[in-house]
Amino acid sequence: MPVVAQRSADYGASAGIITYLGEENPLNLFYQPGPAAQFMYRYNLNPRQAVRANLLGGYIMPLRAPLGELGLTYEFNFFPYSTFRSRHVDYTPYIAAGAAVSVVNAASLSVFPSVPFSAGFKINVANQVGIEFEYGFRKTFTDKLDGLYEIVDPADPQNGVDHTWTHNNDWYSFMGISVTWKIYNKLLGCPAFAEMEKGNKRRKR
Repeated sequence: MPVVAQRSADYGASAGIITYLGEENPLNLFYQPGPAAQFMYRYNLNPRQAVRANLLGGYIMPLRAPLGELGLTYEFNFFPYSTFRSRHVDYTPYIAAGAAVSVVNAASLSVFPSVPFSAGFKINVANQVGIEFEYGFRKTFTDKLDGLYEIVDPADPQNGVDHTWTHNNDWYSFMGISVTWKIYNKLLGCPAFAEMEKGNKRRKR
């Protein structure tokens, strides 16, 4: 039913930083972080599992390039969690992974697939309102994020390549704090909604 789906939906907004790993920065995870913001919609399958759609935008400082991402991820909560404080625990660590399409305008405009994976922590601060902290990486399937293709070994510039763990694919990461809320859960306090719920239970019997 549509109303039940609304009861299970979270909406959220994040603010944080975005960083990059590649030929311009092969090792430093927090080198020249740039600003980033994210908007998300989450459908909670149950207190431990959820599916989330997100729209992320940021600026990669070392490349002086804007970046955008449209992604879909699966979340797993280690503890049963809900923003209804009386129903489940008030906090949980979680992990997430999925698929995304990313766009960056560095040396040229590039559109490429990426795999986001992250870990985070959710905590309830009020009924229907939560705060989340998340840090994660995006594995891209391109070496064109920065317009460079390989890290050349200075001792052998013709043939030698420095094979770091970022070789042949550029990466970027996002770290942020989110505020999430349930807009439609006010229906739970509505007498008409309560009567409809009772009617549904009777029909199931």
